[in-house]
Amino acid sequence: MSTVLLIIHLFVTLALIGVVLIQRSEGGGLGIGSSQGMGSFMSGRGTANLLTRTTAILAVIFMGLSLTLALLNRGSSGPAHSILDTPAPAATTTLPPPPPKPAGPSAPTN
Repeated sequence: MSTVLLIIHLFVTLALIGVVLIQRSEGGGLGIGSSQGMGSFMSGRGTANLLTRTTAILAVIFMGLSLTLALLNRGSSGPAHSILDTPAPAATTTLPPPPPKPAGPSAPTN
């Protein structure tokens, strides 16, 4: 179930990115030069309304899928624990051997 929703989420995400990139920032719609972006099918204003409505619908579907996936996967990682509950790892580093003592006469200390 989660895998199917994740794949649908991926397709919705790609569609949302595509629809947002097609739009012109001034609201002209389709950003392909003139207002005849879709030919005689729709006017420039109708195209902008269609893209705005499509963006809103895809955004609602995206948020719904995001929340659904978050709720489905909230308990799948095992029992909840804190980083502070685990003990610190034991120090396993080894120190290098001490340097050899110099050979030769040593002065007596008083």
